[in-house]
Amino acid sequence: MAPAANVLVIGATNRAADLDPALLRPGRFDRSIHFDLPNRGDRREIVDYYLAKKAHDPALDDPAARDTLAAMTFGYSPVMIEHLLDEALVWALRRGGDRLSWDDVQQARMTEELGLKNPVAYAEHERRAIATHEAGHAAVAHLVGKGRKLEVLSIVKRGDALGLLSHSDLEERYTKSCSEIEALIQIAFGGMVAEELFFGESGTPPGRRPPGRHVGGGPDGGIARSGRIADLSYEAADAAGGQPGGAVGRRRPGGGGGDPVRGQGRRDPDAGG
Repeated sequence: MAPAANVLVIGATNRAADLDPALLRPGRFDRSIHFDLPNRGDRREIVDYYLAKKAHDPALDDPAARDTLAAMTFGYSPVMIEHLLDEALVWALRRGGDRLSWDDVQQARMTEELGLKNPVAYAEHERRAIATHEAGHAAVAHLVGKGRKLEVLSIVKRGDALGLLSHSDLEERYTKSCSEIEALIQIAFGGMVAEELFFGESGTPPGRRPPGRHVGGGPDGGIARSGRIADLSYEAADAAGGQPGGAVGRRRPGGGGGDPVRGQGRRDPDAGG
């Protein structure tokens, strides 16, 4: 008879809540280890690891640049960071370069989060309306977006977004205060208000915001990022009648618990749509 041997069985799943409880009884898979998304320090190490394997400009060896890249990839998994740098190399090849640069990384990030550029010929009145809409988001973000940095303002079409304002937290944040959520709501409505001020009415929103990113127009995910509100609807605002305490938001299915934020919007989303 063969001697006894210790056998360690390891399993992995992305759906731990759906496992049969019988699998988790003592003597079976009786120890669970949860691996969360990497924090800022972890992402910095991941950036260092993958950049060491890719041709890149010396500017990307600057610790400050790498710290900024780690900060910009909040919510990214390790494989997403690797894919981002692979996409940056593709952008470098498209422009005829033999190594990736900071601009290539930015182009890759925009592509990953917002989609490829798809320039269209806007009619003159559309161009003015879209530009005014996105400028409204930017103006409100500048005024009430305390602790936020404005990153990209554009009226170039990407995916469903005809224009966008991208902004994010200056520091890595996992929570939002009520006033910060209200600020995000204000920023989200900034585009519509700007249209009404300059043209007397608002039109079709230029776009939707992508998950996890604060962007105006196409990808503003500021509120979505807070885990509380992912979409704002004109219908909800109209139903509230502009009254304090009226619902001005609705939750995206599966986007976090809690009641919709109520009250007049005051500060902090990430892009105008």
